[in-house]
Amino acid sequence: MSGATATRFETALEAFEPEFFNNLVLALDHFFANRSRSLEKKDGNPVNEVRVPARSLTAHAGRLVGDTQIRLDPARSVLGYRLGDEIALCEAQFLRLAKAYFAEIEARYR
Repeated sequence: MSGATATRFETALEAFEPEFFNNLVLALDHFFANRSRSLEKKDGNPVNEVRVPARSLTAHAGRLVGDTQIRLDPARSVLGYRLGDEIALCEAQFLRLAKAYFAEIEARYR
């Protein structure tokens, strides 16, 4: 691969990565869409941390918006996003979030 081709490929891959992993967040949220909010709680846990970005991605142009019912603390969250941040996950972020999410789903809904 020539230098110019490699550069174009890497540029395309960099642009694709957040789109791909953001969509995987939507898949996580929708896979368990009928989960009980009473079991999920509102304490900013990883299940909440999937719900809030998923809603932000679909209804707020990919900028994190708050949920008045969920206390999502950036300092304690997996991703560390703050209100107004653009949601643009990379592979490592998604893997951390998915691991925490599935552990929380298993603990709360088993």
